[in-house]
Amino acid sequence: MAKSADIGSKRLISLNPDAWVQWVMGDQTLQAQELIDPQFQWVSRDSDVLLRVTCPQDGDFLLLNELQLRYTAQMPRRMTAYAALAREKFNLPVYPVLINILPPASKPQIPTSYQAVFKGLQTRQDYQVINLWEVEANLVLAQSLTSLLPFVPILAGGNDESLIREAVHQLRQEERLDELEPLLAFFASFVLELPLVQQIMRWDMTVLRESPWYNEILSRGQRRGQREKEISVVLRLLQRNFSVEEIAEIVDDSVEAVTKIIQDHQGRSPQEGTQD
Repeated sequence: MAKSADIGSKRLISLNPDAWVQWVMGDQTLQAQELIDPQFQWVSRDSDVLLRVTCPQDGDFLLLNELQLRYTAQMPRRMTAYAALAREKFNLPVYPVLINILPPASKPQIPTSYQAVFKGLQTRQDYQVINLWEVEANLVLAQSLTSLLPFVPILAGGNDESLIREAVHQLRQEERLDELEPLLAFFASFVLELPLVQQIMRWDMTVLRESPWYNEILSRGQRRGQREKEISVVLRLLQRNFSVEEIAEIVDDSVEAVTKIIQDHQGRSPQEGTQD
């Protein structure tokens, strides 16, 4: 039986942990000692990567990497929780980093800290934010940052065929990077026509299915399809003079949710309502 491919966060960072640490923190003196399996009770996510790092000035610390397909409003609280768990378990300073792969559709202001006040007591956790769409593709290629090569098409200036071909070339220089090519192809399909992508690199669905990011995008697409179907049904029933309560019962949703759909799509046809 063929060994399943591993193209998640841990695999990418483990390709060259020293280069990853130095890139994230902008410090060439840092050395990655080991990848740590935190095994936090009740918390286990493929997107978390914990590295023990040595700094000549500050000694050992933990670099907590959280790679997210897209930023969500829950991330500040989650970063705070993970940092606290790592600090408690390993008794080392923690440097948390949130890496967002794709820009959010609504383009919110992405905070770099979590802050809360309860009965006069304050909680605060700072963390670094890296948005990959703001990272220059040329820089990644020039420095041969192996862990970032699959993301070249979605980096700043990366939607260029010549740069994507260079990323393919660099991946093919090492046999151990072979399984990352389908992930590069997947992100290249965001910016190039699929026939061209399939022409210049390997498109392997077996490998892609092992990627947490591919599966997350697929899952989001399925949820969006279900949502669009519900919107279309609501608008059609509304045109046929069904009451909000009757529509809610038919689509098995709350009156509040159906009311919001109607308000958000007022004046649109059922076909138009599915194009959000």
